[in-house]
Amino acid sequence: MRSTMTLVTILVLTLGLTLASQGPITSNPIPAPVAKRGLAVQIKDLVRLPETRGLRPAEQDVNPAGWARVSFVRDLPDGRRFANDSRGFLYQIDSNNQPRLYADVAAAFPNAIYNRLESGFIGFVFHPEFARNGLWYSVHSERGPGNPKTLDFIPIGYGVKDVTYHNVITEWHATNPAANTFEGTRRELLREAHVVQNLTHPMGAVEFNPTAKPGDADYGLLYTSGSDQGFSNGGGPNSSNPAQTQRLDSIMTAILRFDPRSPSVTRGVKGLGDYTVPMANKFAADGDPKTLGEIYAYGFRNAHRLSWDMEDRTMYASDIGMDNIEEVNIVRNGENYGWMKREGYWANGRPIGGALNELHPLPADVLSGRVKDGFTYPVAIYDHDEGRAVTDGFAYHGRIAALRGKFVFGDIQNGRLFAADLAAMKKADDGIPQTVAPVEEIQLYVRDASGKRVDVSLQEIVDKTLGAKTTRADLHIGRSRDGELFITSRQDGMIRMLVPDEGGTGTR
Repeated sequence: MRSTMTLVTILVLTLGLTLASQGPITSNPIPAPVAKRGLAVQIKDLVRLPETRGLRPAEQDVNPAGWARVSFVRDLPDGRRFANDSRGFLYQIDSNNQPRLYADVAAAFPNAIYNRLESGFIGFVFHPEFARNGLWYSVHSERGPGNPKTLDFIPIGYGVKDVTYHNVITEWHATNPAANTFEGTRRELLREAHVVQNLTHPMGAVEFNPTAKPGDADYGLLYTSGSDQGFSNGGGPNSSNPAQTQRLDSIMTAILRFDPRSPSVTRGVKGLGDYTVPMANKFAADGDPKTLGEIYAYGFRNAHRLSWDMEDRTMYASDIGMDNIEEVNIVRNGENYGWMKREGYWANGRPIGGALNELHPLPADVLSGRVKDGFTYPVAIYDHDEGRAVTDGFAYHGRIAALRGKFVFGDIQNGRLFAADLAAMKKADDGIPQTVAPVEEIQLYVRDASGKRVDVSLQEIVDKTLGAKTTRADLHIGRSRDGELFITSRQDGMIRMLVPDEGGTGTR
């Protein structure tokens, strides 16, 4: 592996000289707007989580404070539904769509911090054998200074004195998996350090591959979202540090995959934390002691959401870009997705002596795929004329005919929903950087009391629910056990669903 990386490094340095001479792009790298081709889907309210505004002191909450900060909705095979409020609560949604507290996560972690967009009780997932083993997993964030907990990883070149926050993955063991409230124990799997000033881009998700079956190499392995942990623009003297990216001795920018069982149980290879490194990971089997075996793929700025196509098992990551490009990537074991050297199918200016908001065109032979530079490029992109931060995305095979065969995703900030054809995305996964799938916008609508269709934006829906104008929709998307899509907002705490059209009195 080391000899290959050396050749890639030489090539990238050579390309850097070429890129710097072509001049930067600092706005509108994709002049054509996202298309509106008449794709429209009905959205309906499902359930609103309890209000938690005011539960934290003002300095310990996001400003402006949303009603409830729901980020994930999860269905169990037994029909139970769960949703989190990142202020520290995990709810079960009963058969009458009423939320009931399942676990008070905040009570377990007195050092937790809640004043950043991704903070507090950030994410959760249930083990595929939860009904038998009672195991589920969470990600949360804590303050660093004065925190007595021992860290498993601090970014290379930094020490305890530099630590600003902790990001923590916890395993919870329910004594009775069928119970409607949690009672049991917990075990810490990984505690890693933030060293930038702001809690920007922590680990945002934990996931199991839902397509893996018992006996598959991927079954029961836990994935984490991949990010730069704030080193792009997290504020303070430690931010905007290209040297913390593009390395395999660090978890910065990496999606991790590991067996959550302790090596004391598996007798396998220990990772950074109390988990086992699977030898199916390419960097675990490369024979290089300087690479971390838990790294599955790397080079992401903030691949904060992961998903799998339930039909063909393709893995996707939604990667939030810097100042210009939002990406959807197809993820494979051992591959490098480019950050901080690449953004979309351009080079970022920072590693070649420019600025973070600059894009530089790739040389023609790299852009066309004739010369390989060692990076894997996205299969769908949009620029910041259209949105600011890509949210979750899912391959859709559900009941809404207009969405079947499409990858549905959106923009966190403005709440727009997008779609790209799955076949076009997989065709774009051809090793040619400039090949990407077309993106189109999904028009949302509701049916009023008379059955009339009323076109709306998610931002308008959120503002109406709150009775106030807000600056962001805070969109996230989830998938039900039968393949339908939840639409949530961390502003109004409402869980909604995309549904087949119920009919009515016309189109407007």
